[in-house]
Amino acid sequence: MFSGLSPLVVQDVADEGKRIRVRARTPHGPATCPGYGAQTARVHGYHERSVADVPVDARHVLIVVRIRRLVCPTRGCRQTFREQLPGVLERYQRRTPHLACQIGAVVRELAGHAGARALSALAMRLSRHTTLRILLRLPSPQPPVPRVLGVDDFALRRRHRYATVLINAETRERVDVLADRTADTLEAWLRTHPGVQVVCRDGSSAYAEAIRRALPEAIQVTDRWHLWQGLGEAAAKEVAAHSACWATAAVPLQDGKRAQTTRERWHQVHDLVGKGVGLLECARRLNLSLNTVKRYARVPEPERLQRAPQYRPTLVDPYRDHLKSRRADDPAAPVLHLFTEIKALGYRGSFNLLYRYITQGRAEGERPPISPRRLARLLLTRPGNLTDKQRRLLDGLTVACSEMIELAGLVRGFTGLLQPHDGNADCLDDWIATARAADLPHLHAFTRGLDQDRDAVRAALTLPYHNGGTEGVNTKTKRIMRQMHGRASFTLLRHRILLA
Repeated sequence: MFSGLSPLVVQDVADEGKRIRVRARTPHGPATCPGYGAQTARVHGYHERSVADVPVDARHVLIVVRIRRLVCPTRGCRQTFREQLPGVLERYQRRTPHLACQIGAVVRELAGHAGARALSALAMRLSRHTTLRILLRLPSPQPPVPRVLGVDDFALRRRHRYATVLINAETRERVDVLADRTADTLEAWLRTHPGVQVVCRDGSSAYAEAIRRALPEAIQVTDRWHLWQGLGEAAAKEVAAHSACWATAAVPLQDGKRAQTTRERWHQVHDLVGKGVGLLECARRLNLSLNTVKRYARVPEPERLQRAPQYRPTLVDPYRDHLKSRRADDPAAPVLHLFTEIKALGYRGSFNLLYRYITQGRAEGERPPISPRRLARLLLTRPGNLTDKQRRLLDGLTVACSEMIELAGLVRGFTGLLQPHDGNADCLDDWIATARAADLPHLHAFTRGLDQDRDAVRAALTLPYHNGGTEGVNTKTKRIMRQMHGRASFTLLRHRILLA
């Protein structure tokens, strides 16, 4: 029960209800002077010292130890000193190392209020301030400078303040946490910690510039997950832009006021661009945003700007056939009469819902089999993970549009590049050339981003290094920040990240 007290001579154990008091003394024999290292057994006096130990049976344990004050025989040394027992009695501490180790394990994970509550349930009553002091006294690890460094940012306050976390990309060990994500801060850290040969990062231009200035010989590796994410966003925009093609294979698009306005704006923008007017001047003349003018100018025909209607299931859907047949027989049938009829059939919705359903054309028009977002997700899914129904739907919709066939082939081609291989550098150049030859403007923007960071992209597709470990550390950092509710300082957050 008291195996941690084996260096002491236990004299008495008293049961005091909620507390167990253990009386002990230090063993007889010589002790070493901390100043000159001389051995002495000459006793100057005695005094008692009280320390807390690990609870037993959910009760506090208090150890009262009689220790000796010894006289050092060395001339010139301080005359007396108190003996210490490493592992049981530490200098200036009121807890045994065994108890301090258990408290440190709890506050390392919880800290603050949560740590105090957990320790109270374990019969170790501490205030939240004490738990934080104990946490900050835990020594931070001092790992060596890694050969492969992972760099990524995380939000201290989203859209306002960010910090940078550095890890060993090979062992996923935390190396350091920087207070911001500027290029100067990272450059200063790299210059004071030489030895990094490979740096894994995302597409941040600030990190790229800092590494280029501090370590011009280091290999920069962009993250493959971010490459796939960028391709997915470009593919989703292309699918939405070509919804006028693939959606009409199953359902004709609605030709309403919005479609007419889209065609008029497209003709206005292309007329001005054809006369040599700049895009910014077009935006001013037409009272449109610059991004809207760019979107209209990059498409060759106005049909690409149309979108397939995205209808969500409603309470009216089970009565659609009845409404369709009634409006076909009597186009002038009042909506109130139709509401009364389907109400008798079991309709539980409101009149306004039925009115919007009819005015949107959903009573006559067919609902598209899939939304652009879902079709983009099918394009980006591994073919082996698709069901037979999803595969047939994907093939039927992509065949209806030549650009969609090209997009599907480019997505599959880029997927093969995400498996690092020495020959992927040449394959990347061929893929970019093929993508630029296709009539896919959003994919062209993605290839321009690849060109701006071509060396790092080539390294990502040919070397086995990646930034996945850093993303995992960021996920755990979010958990730590949620525990602290944003009230703690950056010093405490950095300490907890390094100890995690």
